[in-house]
Amino acid sequence: MGDVAMSVPVLRALTEQYPDTKITILTRAFFSPFFRDLKNVRVFPADVKGKHKGVLGLYKLSKELKSLKIDAVADLHYVLRSRILKFFLFGKQCNQIDKGRAEKKALVSGKIFRQLKTTHQRYADVLEGLGFKLDLSNPVFPNKSNLNEKTQALIRLGSRKMIGIAPFAAHEGKVYPLDLMKKVIVALSKDYKVILFGGGAKEITILNDLEESLDHVINIAGKLSLDEELDVISNLEVMLSMDSGNAHVAAMLGVKVVTIWGVTHPYAGFAPFNQPEDFAILSDRNQFPEIPTSIYGNKYPENYKEASGSISPETVIEKIKSIL
Repeated sequence: MGDVAMSVPVLRALTEQYPDTKITILTRAFFSPFFRDLKNVRVFPADVKGKHKGVLGLYKLSKELKSLKIDAVADLHYVLRSRILKFFLFGKQCNQIDKGRAEKKALVSGKIFRQLKTTHQRYADVLEGLGFKLDLSNPVFPNKSNLNEKTQALIRLGSRKMIGIAPFAAHEGKVYPLDLMKKVIVALSKDYKVILFGGGAKEITILNDLEESLDHVINIAGKLSLDEELDVISNLEVMLSMDSGNAHVAAMLGVKVVTIWGVTHPYAGFAPFNQPEDFAILSDRNQFPEIPTSIYGNKYPENYKEASGSISPETVIEKIKSIL
């Protein structure tokens, strides 16, 4: 999800700076709402678990794409599936992302410790290779969405400013300890409305418990469509997230995003789009000098599991309040 969301600001720049260009986004149907406000953009859903599964399915997909009379292919993912698909699209101009694997390997091994090229710029480089040079320095964002009656009733829309909090991530080493996050939620809920985001049965149970035990805290996980969740996020004053997809979704909508980093680090290039450096709250590298232990947070020494616990709740609370 994060990779798809990170493409949106780049594609928005493409539509603004090259308004006569027609763009077809090949992605899973679930992600279609991400692109809902982009001009001259349509989504072609890839059914990778159904009719487009496997090599034969990709061949069928290539035939469907050829009927669109596309001129060029920008491969922002560069995995085996996209490489096979490009083979079937021979004759089309193609360019693919340079993921910078060697320098990322050097970063996690400790050979270097410096800011690498951002993923957003890597996406822009792919498009530049096809003749579309982009300037990402002055982004535009969509207006806040209107909330439908169902969503207004769920979040009990009122006068309080809304803060979003997404306390989970795909890997445990990226998650802020729940007892500390609860302290953050308790403190912020005294003055603001806190909207909780997540997914999966276990996460939803935890978020429901937080909602039931605290005033001005609302869990929307599993209760809205993706379209409706995007509407809510667009109305937030700030989103607090791990190094995870929710950070990128909020950033693509122009929302301020504070991120907590455990065993990963913004230097790898995955910080949310257009956010000041000091909006990233980092674990203590004096205590945990091997950070980043991996690019995606899936590998780390056992004693690094709660590295983000080196960040005090007060640090997080004060950062959010300073933004508001």
